[in-house]
Amino acid sequence: MKVVLQVVDNAKVEVEGNLHNEIGKGYLLLVGINKEDTLEKVKEMAIKISKLRVFKDENGKTNLNIYAVGGEILSISQFTLCANTAGTNRPDFFHAAPRDMAIELYNAFNEELRKCDLVVKDGVFGEEMIVSLTNHGPFTLTLEL
Repeated sequence: MKVVLQVVDNAKVEVEGNLHNEIGKGYLLLVGINKEDTLEKVKEMAIKISKLRVFKDENGKTNLNIYAVGGEILSISQFTLCANTAGTNRPDFFHAAPRDMAIELYNAFNEELRKCDLVVKDGVFGEEMIVSLTNHGPFTLTLEL
């Protein structure tokens, strides 16, 4: 499982020209599910994200978690994170989970985040989306399990 986490002032996702979801301050998560991923990995990733301290405190240090700032999450499924580009100019997606498995684990991931008492909004799995964000910092992390 691979997640690109971006600290945002706001983010939104549009599908077919219509606003689907939006958040204010929080995280934009781009979520890649691999063939080897399990419900246990999904749960572990959700807990890790809930505990990250990446927001600045009154001294400018990254000591605050998402709860401390009243943040929200916009979670977007993105199988292209699973691409292999080693030795080629054309990515292959051999390691990406099959569609049914990916949907199940992506939905489970979002539910695990909600179980952590986080506000989670999502994109539309398998659809072409327009994702817009205001990255704060910029502060971006790549998390892998």
